[in-house]
Amino acid sequence: MSTHHISTFATLMSVAGALLFLTFLTVAVTWINIPEPFNVIVAIAIAILKAALVAMFFMNLYWDSKFNTVVFLMAILFLIIFVSITLLDTMFRDAGLPIY
Repeated sequence: MSTHHISTFATLMSVAGALLFLTFLTVAVTWINIPEPFNVIVAIAIAILKAALVAMFFMNLYWDSKFNTVVFLMAILFLIIFVSITLLDTMFRDAGLPIY
């Protein structure tokens, strides 16, 4: 019989506070004058950090077996690969025939 970890209220509230702070930080990035490609990179990095916090603590991957973490990361990797292939297809299409 496997044992399950039960997260404490303090842990969940501290993670929720961190997520709220990172959300405000993401909004603050839009107000700060960061050069064009870097503001998106910073916002996506913050979003990845928030997603990692949710996966680790709210989905209990932090305390679960490492196999489940590997399966989750492989799913994310395949999602990135499939979205990248789709973007490559849509970014390099011809404009098509002009409409007169």
